[in-house]
Amino acid sequence: MIKSWSVSSEGSLPTDDDVDSVCSDELLGSQSRRWLADLLSADMPPESVDVHAVGRDGLFVDFHFPLGELELQTRVKWKRPKEICSSPQFVADGATRLDIRQGRLNDCWLLSAIASLSLHHSLLKKVMPAGQTFEEGYNGCFTFRFWQYGQWEEVKIDDLLPTRDDDLLYLSSPVRHEFWSALLEKAYAKVKGGYRALDMGYPHEAMVDMTGGVAEVLKVASLPRDLSGFLRGLLAKGALINCANCEGPLEQKSEMGIMFRHAYSLTAVEKVKTTNGTADLLRILNPWGNTEWEGPWGDLKSPEWNTVSTEEQKRLDRVRREDGEFWMAVSDFRMNFGIMEVCHLTDTFCNSVVCVLPWSCAMHHGNWVPSITAGGSPKGGSPGWFWQNPQFIFVLSKLDSDEDDSQKKCSFILALMQKHQRRRGAELCIGLHIYNADPKRTHLSPEDLSVLRPVLHSGSYSSRREVVLRGSLPPGNYIIIPSTSEPNQQGEFLLRVLTVSGNTAAPAPKPTPHLSSLTQQPTFPHQAALPSPKSTKLLFRKHCNKKGFCRPVHFHKLLSEAIKGGVLAGSERYLALEHCKSMVVLVDSQGIAQLNWPDFQALWEKIQRWTDIFLVFDKNKTHHLEYQEAAPALKAAGIMVDELIMQLVGLRYTEPDLTISYPGFLYLLMKLESMIHKFQAFDVVGMDSVTVSYRQWLHMTMYN
Repeated sequence: MIKSWSVSSEGSLPTDDDVDSVCSDELLGSQSRRWLADLLSADMPPESVDVHAVGRDGLFVDFHFPLGELELQTRVKWKRPKEICSSPQFVADGATRLDIRQGRLNDCWLLSAIASLSLHHSLLKKVMPAGQTFEEGYNGCFTFRFWQYGQWEEVKIDDLLPTRDDDLLYLSSPVRHEFWSALLEKAYAKVKGGYRALDMGYPHEAMVDMTGGVAEVLKVASLPRDLSGFLRGLLAKGALINCANCEGPLEQKSEMGIMFRHAYSLTAVEKVKTTNGTADLLRILNPWGNTEWEGPWGDLKSPEWNTVSTEEQKRLDRVRREDGEFWMAVSDFRMNFGIMEVCHLTDTFCNSVVCVLPWSCAMHHGNWVPSITAGGSPKGGSPGWFWQNPQFIFVLSKLDSDEDDSQKKCSFILALMQKHQRRRGAELCIGLHIYNADPKRTHLSPEDLSVLRPVLHSGSYSSRREVVLRGSLPPGNYIIIPSTSEPNQQGEFLLRVLTVSGNTAAPAPKPTPHLSSLTQQPTFPHQAALPSPKSTKLLFRKHCNKKGFCRPVHFHKLLSEAIKGGVLAGSERYLALEHCKSMVVLVDSQGIAQLNWPDFQALWEKIQRWTDIFLVFDKNKTHHLEYQEAAPALKAAGIMVDELIMQLVGLRYTEPDLTISYPGFLYLLMKLESMIHKFQAFDVVGMDSVTVSYRQWLHMTMYN
């Protein structure tokens, strides 16, 4: 079910005209403010809680899976597939779109994406690793993979599924003993914050998370006149396409059988031979498996098929039954669908017929660092600093293969995604600008940008998770500048550049300063305060235990030693073991109160970013933040708080002289970021209120 559509892929619920504009709510309302106030003023020791455990039957149990109100009702029983039927199978006779039957959730948006994915088994195998079974080696644990911010991450779940009267409550297969689709839904629910997080959403969000592609939302009315050619080009590059009619009452039928606000998959474009000539037809799939188009070229009663030979219908794999799949003319598609979501793939994949070579993708991770690389917008409060934003050289030389010589254009898609912002309690407004560049100049200076105008830009700054810019330009050298709407905002981003193979994008090196200004000043402030990456790895090896884990006491020694050697030397005396306990458990992914190397790396990256902010806002270089410096520093980290929270910060996180030490600042940011993320994980529909069970409350408050 779809309430509305937008380019945002974080699962929020926009208004009906959200394709044109997105309104952001206040970052911290009264309920979340009280939540933070309670937790910030508390002094609760961490306890080791194992969130991945073994049940009495020896099978895996995932205690960390977030539960919703429906699953906690007394009539709902959590059962494993072997308790539901005698011989369960993960996949029975292949995974297909027919294995998808919607349950009590309004998640046809997810089902539509899974249906599109099931048409390409090589893509589906990336999400569902092969070899999983209920037979030999079964331990109650199943593994799935989802794309998150540039990399594929494994998600492990148990196979306990909510049932009522031995029937699955949510997604199921019509084949009672098949469970791949139900388990895939549960794994995705875990990523999003529970089953209730799947109630209403966007197909493109799920398609990006299941393919690693780049998604854009298009209005059908604004698509090219040659719509069939445009769609054929998208499908030829392996794009996954969903569509919907958002004009009528929620999931009621139009006179021609099209469901309003319901996600469909567009799976083929064909030029069909008829006795009257040729007709451009589109193949559409309703993931519900029934309720089809009843107009021209419909499956059951349409006389148009009488003009098509049996051989031609066989070529199209046309089936005359109400199975959810149907054909319709391009002109009727324009009249009956208003929005189209396109997921452009970035990896080569093969189906049973052909290998598809999609866009070539260059992927760049970057940071906006206050006073270093966070220059704001070209027309913001400090336009003279816009040049400080990260810059990327964009070289276009390979022409589109389907363009005639007179056009000489190079098509591309840019996608700027802000990372982890919802976890941090703030969504930056982001945008993209493209400028002409001299081949000999790889970085635009303040003087350059004072006279240049962008050749393309993404429009007004947006708080969406990902901003997508589709365009085409003549061959040449360009500069891409991703930026935030305001200067000195802290944030991470992922820039993806999709082009025809042969075109390139790379970070633009900043010019070497004049000899008179050469110093040993580091590019980022933390480089003068913390050890180098190589030295940090050696420190981890020195202080971790024999099994390669770093416990809080080890981390206390490691961080103390790391601080002593830099510009913040002396701050280590303010570092308490309690700080280290909290920092360890707040990033510990396994619930064992100790860090492996990947967990430590994630924590260290946070410390580096926050050290940059601390050094920038420590104006008098006392290694302490004055109380009035704290709020701007938190804002630079992407965390917006009000006066009540700042009063609690003053009472709970300051030294006797009301300053915040460097270790105290790290501890404060870790606590705020973690608790905001926990709140948002439960406030899945953005109502600024949460409901948690007694057990969940104890787990969150004790283990933080």
